Amino acid sequence: MSTDLSSGGPRSGSKADAAAKDDGSAELGVPRSRVVLASLMGTTIEFYDFYVYATAAVSVFPLIFFAAGDEGAALLASMATFGAAFVARPIGSVLFGHFGDRIGRKATLIGSLLTMGIATFLIGLLPTYYQIGLWAPALLTIMRFCQGLGLGGEWSGAALLATETAKEGKRAWAAMWPQLGAPIGFLLANGLFLILTLAFNHDSTNPEMDGAFLTWVWRLPFLLSLLMVAVGLYVRLKLQETPVFQRAVDNDERVKAPLGEVFQKNWRELILGTFIMLATYVLFYLMTTWILSYSISSPEASGLGVPYADFLVLQLIGILFFAAFVPVSGWLADRFGRKPTLIVISALLVLFGLTFGWWLSADSIGQGAGLNTTQMMVFLMVGMTLMGLTFGPMSAVLPELFPTNTRYTGSGIAYNVSSILGAALTPFVAQWLVLNFSVAHVGYYLSFASVLTLISLIIAPETKTKSLDTVRGLDA
Repeated sequence: MSTDLSSGGPRSGSKADAAAKDDGSAELGVPRSRVVLASLMGTTIEFYDFYVYATAAVSVFPLIFFAAGDEGAALLASMATFGAAFVARPIGSVLFGHFGDRIGRKATLIGSLLTMGIATFLIGLLPTYYQIGLWAPALLTIMRFCQGLGLGGEWSGAALLATETAKEGKRAWAAMWPQLGAPIGFLLANGLFLILTLAFNHDSTNPEMDGAFLTWVWRLPFLLSLLMVAVGLYVRLKLQETPVFQRAVDNDERVKAPLGEVFQKNWRELILGTFIMLATYVLFYLMTTWILSYSISSPEASGLGVPYADFLVLQLIGILFFAAFVPVSGWLADRFGRKPTLIVISALLVLFGLTFGWWLSADSIGQGAGLNTTQMMVFLMVGMTLMGLTFGPMSAVLPELFPTNTRYTGSGIAYNVSSILGAALTPFVAQWLVLNFSVAHVGYYLSFASVLTLISLIIAPETKTKSLDTVRGLDA
């Protein structure tokens, strides 16, 4: 007879009692450093694949996958295709979450990595609009959807791999390792694009000069992802199941339908987790995808007219602050708790959003060769620092809301439904706000999302000291 983890931990007298502590004392079967490497490397590969597409969606795809015409309309169409992955991500979280809660974290993580990697590789082989017409953006959208499926299952699995093997009192620190995959993947993806841009003299402001780059050079980052996937698979195949999930198996505590279970017993956690993550998503896609499109678009398209390579250098420097403050946030969340840490950071995000008009308006920062690069650099540094602080604890906070038998499904759904609200719409909405209102309204959009996150954090429980074996749902 199965036992519902949301109403208690391992049964008294079971053979897992002696190991029923999520303090890292259970035998992992592999060195802890390998667990860290597997969680970090997997998310690095997944986010690399995701960011390669994001960068190309701004700088390449509007020119080769959509009909020639209005620059702003082509960019909006490309952004809409970019958002297709976010529709797929909740579906991926349900699909991979089911198997992650039923058969285990390890096997499911391998499946999500393959799904993402193969889709990315195939994008590098697609013909363009000028070769096959409307089939080109259609196929691109399908591959983007498959990318979303893979990432939908990847994040929650990597987060559980880290948290369910963590030492006592160090769960947020352990959970920050897969979060580091985001800035590292960004650096790899955009660093490679920068190298190719400089090597082949790609100029986003003069696409007529980019025959080689727009014909085949842009494909290289997508094709090279296959090599990274092979390395990631090698690392993950060496893993064993997490101790927390293994105890659930030993105690016959799995459920047949994790999706139904999580909606029936943990619906409040789903809502809270979704909105706790909202401001993080909005900030991230403003500071990566939208700011790139806004900066390199021509003044006629309400942009700043900055050459692609010039801006990418600034953005890569900014992302270093993102990476540096992810560990800081993990330490803060373990030291002071998840709620106090994230409440303070979310309040700072509200204030940051209110300053966008001063930071980024053309009258303030300039355009083209007259851009105030120091002001843009400081803006990116501040935004990316806040990004590291708000993103780092999330892989501890969301899994801690759910019991073991629905943790993969629940945390994945919350994370990825939030991606629709906070990420899929953000580049499109931000571009629309700039075209129809002003860049200051983009900041108001961030502030509004941050207020919603603040409210959710105030309502949510503090999970810092709760055992992953015995966490109860709020409705239990």
